[in-house]
This record gives sequence, C-alpha cells and structure tokens, in this order.
Amino acid sequence: MGDILFLTHRIPYPPDRGDKIRGFNIIKYLSARKRVHVIAFADESRDLKRKNELAPYTGNRSIIWRSKPRWLAAVQALAFRRPVSITAFENGPLQEAVDNILARHSIDTIYVYSSQMAQYLPSKPRQKVIMDFVDMDSAKFDAYAKTSSGLTSWMMQREGQLLLAHEKAVAARVDASIFVSEAEADLFRERTGAKRVYAVENGIDTEFFNPAASFKRIETTGALIVFTGQMDYRPNIEAVTWFVDTILPHIRVLHPQARFAIVGRSPTDAVKALARQPGVIVSGEVADVRGWLAAAAVVVAPLKLARGVQNKVLEAMAMARPVVASAAAAEGIDHKDTIHTGATVGEIAEAVTRLLDDPVKAMALGQAAREQVIARYGWDARLAALDSILGLTKKAPPMRRSAA
Repeated sequence: MGDILFLTHRIPYPPDRGDKIRGFNIIKYLSARKRVHVIAFADESRDLKRKNELAPYTGNRSIIWRSKPRWLAAVQALAFRRPVSITAFENGPLQEAVDNILARHSIDTIYVYSSQMAQYLPSKPRQKVIMDFVDMDSAKFDAYAKTSSGLTSWMMQREGQLLLAHEKAVAARVDASIFVSEAEADLFRERTGAKRVYAVENGIDTEFFNPAASFKRIETTGALIVFTGQMDYRPNIEAVTWFVDTILPHIRVLHPQARFAIVGRSPTDAVKALARQPGVIVSGEVADVRGWLAAAAVVVAPLKLARGVQNKVLEAMAMARPVVASAAAAEGIDHKDTIHTGATVGEIAEAVTRLLDDPVKAMALGQAAREQVIARYGWDARLAALDSILGLTKKAPPMRRSAA
C-alpha cells in the first residue's frame, strides 16, 4: 500500500481559520491510516516556519512561498483566458516539489484540497485522485457578480464562468469530488452533471471549544455581541458592515450599552473604520478566540453570502453561546432549532434583542447548541466517510513483544 500526497493552497497550521481547520483535521485523520506527505503554499512569512509542527502527522513536508502579486495573476488570467484565482496559484517550485515526491515515493492517492491545486496533478495520474472542492467557488463568484456593478461585476461574472468550466473538467478527471455539505454537493451535481460527488462535513473539537476549558477570559461590561472570522474576506466584511450600519442601531435603541466586537485577523481599512461607530470594537488578530466567545451574550453570523458549513457558527455553538445567523450561514448545519435565523434587518435585530432581553433563555439555547454539536459534529464522525471514499482502514497499533 502506498502513501497519500496532500496538496493544499495554504499550510494547514495553525488551525486557526476555516480552511486551515478543515485541512489540518483531514490530515490528522488520514495519518492514522496511511503516511501522508504534504505540499502546501504559505502566504504569510511566519507560516514558512510552521512545517515542523505538522511532523506528528506527516512524512515529507514542502512549504512553498506564494509570491505572485494579484495584479500579475489578473494580467496573466486575462491574457490566457483563465480564472484569476487559478492563475494566482501557478508556481514553478511547487510543481517541482510535486514531481519530485511522486518520483521518489510510492504514492497511491493524491488528495487535492481546493480547486486551485488541481493544476498540479499529473496529466494522466496513476494514483487515485480525490478532489476536495470544499465549496463551489464558481457559485460564489456568480453571487459576487450579482451584488457588484460595472467592471467589477463583469470580472466576477467572468471568474464564475471560467471556474465552472474548470470545476467540471477537474471533476471529470478525478475519482471523487468532495464538498463540505450536502447542499453544496447537490448544487455541484445540478450545475455540472458530475458523478462520484460526496459530502464530507466539517467537525469541531468540543474539548477545545468548551466553556469549561482553561483559557484567558475577556473582561467586559454591558451585553457583548460577537462576530468572528478572517476580516479581509469579502463575505465577512460585507456581513459586519451590514450589521453595524443597519442592525446594531436598532438593537442599541433598547440596549444602549450593547457593544459589537468584530474579532479576527487582517481587518481591512473599511473594517477598522467601523470602530468609529458607537459601540463597535475591532480587535484584530487574537491568540485565542474562545475568550471572546465565552464573553458573548450573543454570537452573530449575518452573512449574506455563505457556502457550506461555517466554522464560526460551530465554534460558537460548542462554546454554548446563543447564535443568531442568516439563513445562508446556518444552511449547512444541522442545528435543530438551536440557532435563531433571519433574513432581514428587522428579523436579525429582533432575534438578538429577544436574547438580550432574556439571558436565561439565551443560556438554555446555548447549552442546547453545545449538546447538538457534541452529538453531531465530532471530527472523527464527520470524516468517517473518507474511509470508504479512499478505501482506507485504520493502522493497527504496533505489536508488543512478548517477554523472552
């Protein structure tokens, strides 16, 4: 039996954002069954020093700096009629790393994590190939096009069309296409006609995300409403901007001391500017998000555009926090009415206000959410589907030698 080569668009360590969390836990799961080699990009200088932290779960690890400027990727994409988000990940050293490991090791499975990495597959792979799309990126850009105008709308529409063609071509070449939710898998089947499409959902570490665990607590006064996420990501930017501009003022009429904390790395200038609004906090990157979640009276996820399973929602549920989310943000999660959902300004504002009015009910809702996550979203349970998709069995423990 051969090894697994895991190709990913971003080194999955530390597991502190959605794509890294899923990637890390998949590697950890697969490593209990086979030896896993990882080739990944780094887009932050500190991530170039992280590869040894993956050593307990991997064999060889190659971390390649992704240095191509966005403007150059756009020019090349326009010149060669390719998606910008694929051209941005073209990289000679990474291709050499892939060729080298395939030549030197017995690899029987290539696990491709995100469609940008499919360009590094051999033209005629001898290995089983698993394509983990996670979400349907072409659908995301279609949605961007509908909410943009002018040249931006045209670029988003172009990207969506070219990505759809790319996704269809990749799905036709691989042995299995994986998505993070059944809804995403159904959408992919519908738009591409692809076969061998599976849903493998995200999980959550409920021992780590546990309100009873040991972590630094946040001191706060007044009711705290919290949003967590990568704050240079367009759907997150749009969500917090919408909340601050149109929803928070309604809440503060009845709860004038309520504050809204935007917690996450790399806030854009537009996000930082929101801190000038009454009651708004922009934390920037934090070492441990659990302190903010534990301090929250309510966690919100008012995303207008959301694909798949939102880790931010699972984390809040695991921390026994009451959650108010848009229907899109809650769609991929089996929450059994433990999340309040809304589509309009009024619906979301009213849901948050009701929870702030009734802390006992809010606490009960949060506890029910944690119980649901424990029952439904352990990582081993969520990733078990990979065993049949990849044809894997767990490694037997080493045999103990009997005494002479």
